[in-house]
Amino acid sequence: MPDPSFILMGRIVGAHGIAGGLKVLSYAESLAVFAAGRTVVVRSEAGVETVYEIAWSRAQGRAALLGLKGVANRSQAEALLGCDLFLDKATLPKLEEGSYYWADLIGLEVHSVDGDCLGRIASIIQTGSNDVYVVKLKDRELLLPALRSVVQSVDLAARRMVVAVPEGLE
Repeated sequence: MPDPSFILMGRIVGAHGIAGGLKVLSYAESLAVFAAGRTVVVRSEAGVETVYEIAWSRAQGRAALLGLKGVANRSQAEALLGCDLFLDKATLPKLEEGSYYWADLIGLEVHSVDGDCLGRIASIIQTGSNDVYVVKLKDRELLLPALRSVVQSVDLAARRMVVAVPEGLE
């Protein structure tokens, strides 16, 4: 596991072109986090970590195209398929009070205001109006809108979120 001061920001899903370009599924709200000059840690499925500097980046739909210094051809790019990209949290923009990076929310235990354990946040779906938390408990899945009226509290240190489940979602 990478240093906890690093945050998962994407996964390499393809090679792009013949000069070592990478297609990255971004977990970031803004692709600006992949700015040229920023350092990334690339972790393979086997857990091997390598540090690269981003040479260039640009958007391609919801994905990002990246060039990493030291990845100079398609074969080197294809060798990185399936790898995760981590960024140092200290280099990321500071968030407003009440805002969180998705990676900090994934895995939080979710409880109702009545104290019932609803499960853990397994993933987050980005929609046009608000994000939706996918909360799983065994074979049950609950989709909770990420709204101030629903999310009552978030305690990252305790890895816990308290929610007021809207009527009809119980």
